Amino acid sequence: MRNKVAGTVLIAGSLYYLLAEAISATFFKAFLMNTYIFHTISELGIPNGNSPLFWMMNSGFILIGITLLFGSFYKFKDYIVKTKLIFYIFTVITSLGVIIVGLIHGGNPLTSGYHTLGAVMAILGGNILLVLISRSMAKFEKYQLITLILGIVGLIAFWVLFFNMGSIYMPVFERLSVYTLILWCFLTGIFVVNSNI
Repeated sequence: MRNKVAGTVLIAGSLYYLLAEAISATFFKAFLMNTYIFHTISELGIPNGNSPLFWMMNSGFILIGITLLFGSFYKFKDYIVKTKLIFYIFTVITSLGVIIVGLIHGGNPLTSGYHTLGAVMAILGGNILLVLISRSMAKFEKYQLITLILGIVGLIAFWVLFFNMGSIYMPVFERLSVYTLILWCFLTGIFVVNSNI
């Protein structure tokens, strides 16, 4: 029963995030493709005329943070057999980071520092978490390999993002580094639902 509850929450949370971003991007004051290529995810959450559905994007941030916390502490922790304390720490860092991004939007000089801190906690912390998870389970099989690959791809994308903040394609690298965690939540939901542990 716990498997199905945790797995369903992880799947639903990741799908809601993608849907919230897609709908927010659709109503953003730019062509949809341009929004995904030239505008950051955080821009979709800024309450101004460019993003009339900013509240939906921010709800996606907050919900995926809660989803990760719940799914991990309610059930997924049972699959971690090594470095459990570090797993807990990085799960909390990542989850709180995403929630901060949803609660404190960018674009405001007074609060942008907190927003940036939340983004780094979520993106860097989240992809480190994936690498850690892949090496902290009892076996290293297909699921663990996919988790490791996602974490490495996310870290590389974050690295490229960090050194190309001025690039017009910076939002592409941002999304690559964020989507690894979202995809992992979805795949983990399926993994947990189908697991016997």
